[in-house]
Formats: sequence, C-alpha cells, structure tokens
Amino acid sequence: MPHIERIASITNDLGEGPLWDHQSKSLFWVDSLKGKILRLSADGIIHCFDLPTMIGSLAIVDSDRAIVALQTGLYLFSFTQGTLQPICDPEAEQNETRFNDGKTDRQGSFLVGSMGIKVRNRALASLYRVNANLDIEILEDNVIVANGPCFSPDGSVLYFNDGRRRILAYDYTPNGPLKNKRIFFDGRKHHTSSDGATVDRDGNLWVALTGSSEVGCITPEGQLIERILMPVKLPSSVMFGGAHLDELYVTSIRNSGNRISDETGAGGLFRITNLGVIGVPEQRFNLAEGR
Repeated sequence: MPHIERIASITNDLGEGPLWDHQSKSLFWVDSLKGKILRLSADGIIHCFDLPTMIGSLAIVDSDRAIVALQTGLYLFSFTQGTLQPICDPEAEQNETRFNDGKTDRQGSFLVGSMGIKVRNRALASLYRVNANLDIEILEDNVIVANGPCFSPDGSVLYFNDGRRRILAYDYTPNGPLKNKRIFFDGRKHHTSSDGATVDRDGNLWVALTGSSEVGCITPEGQLIERILMPVKLPSSVMFGGAHLDELYVTSIRNSGNRISDETGAGGLFRITNLGVIGVPEQRFNLAEGR
C-alpha cells in the first residue's frame, strides 16, 4: 500500500517542477510565485536560491549551473555565484505570459512551455525546444497553460498538457517536428484535471491530478489504473527520485496567484513510497562545450 509522508516543514506558495538529479542525488524544485529554487541535498539539508522573477522550471547542466525558465525568459543560472546569463526571451513582446513547466528529452534538449498568467480562455502560449547550442524553436503554438511535459522511457513519445484538461501524446524525435498529435488522457472523463507528470521504467505515466487532489497512474495505452488521494487539495507535480528511483516526490500549491488552498500541509513537499515501481533517470541539459 502506498505510504505518503511530508518532507521537512517547508511551505511553498506555488511548489512546482520537482527534478531528481541522479548524479548529485539531490531533489530540486521551485516556488514559482516567489521566484525560488529549492534543493534537498543528500544530507537532508534544504538550500534556497532566490531569483528576480517568477520561475516555471529548470534543468541541471552540471554541478554549478542550471537552465532556468523565468517570467522574463530563459537563462543559465550559477548556483555558486547567483548570477543569470541570458539566453533568449521568445515572448518578450507578450506581457501576459510567463514560462512554466519544462523537462529535458532523452538526448538532453530542454522542452519548456509558457502559459497565460491570468488569461485562460484563449491560447497565448507555446511549447519550445532549446538545443545544446541554445537555439530555440517552437514545437506547438496552440497552448493555454503548458504543463507536464515528459517522455516515454525510450524517448519516442512526448506527453504534454496544453491547459485544456487533457494530456496529449506526440511521436517525438530529438531533431524533428512533433507528429501524430492525439489525446492520450481526457481528464473530464474522470472528473479531474492534470498538472505535472513523469514516467516509470515500464512506461506508465504518473501525474498530479490537481482537479481531484490525487496522484494518478496511467498506462501507455491511456488507462487510469491507480488514483492515490493526497493529504492536500492541490498537488502540482511529481518526480521519481531516491537512490533507487523508487520514491515519488510530490509538490503542492498554497497560492498559485489564481487559486488559494489553506489546509494543513498546503504548499508542502511530499514523498510516496511502497509503490512497487521504479522511475527513469532524467537527463541533464546537454549544453555544448564552451557555452
């Protein structure tokens, strides 16, 4: 039976984007609203890094750097120096959007999407891919809120929530366009909606079902086979971690800027064990040498 526990006593406003870095045995996540990166290191200490704007997600580059998706664009961030090196801001002329969820593909490119900060009734946002040379391209331009990008274990399928209470699937290659767009999971049929997601070694999708206060498991065929009720109303994202990649970390929301949840534990970080499954290690961002 799954066991859920809260990790430490830290409370985020908008906890998001958990990322297990297997090389350093550390869990990273963000408080999007407060513009913070948090790191739970192998010794159990939580470190906090402040940024000047809201942050949507990050990917680790090496022992010192990460690529970060901020409200003002994409940057390389140094943990030791606390400095930001600009990459680009593809939506600089659009003040109603910000970057949100992102994840590396199996080759180490960074896929990251944007979202309407307040506008949720029309598509202002896009899904982008950033390669090793820091070139950026649009993969999908019909996005309301970009959530939960993640990949099948072999990297051939991209899963992505475009903010319409559904998870899409695409055939994916690291250098080509997205193909064969289809609805993989329709949250409305299950009286829920989804946010951040990850996959296990068997190809099952694990997802924060924010619309029903649960974490769900969906087979590669799109069947919802497990629903785990969380002790907080708004779980936001999930990521496998731990030394054996058999622990599922779950972030949650207290204040997203649009929704407020004030129950005990809201905004906390949680860990689910005894699931009997193993995750897939995430790739670091494959930054070209000399960049």
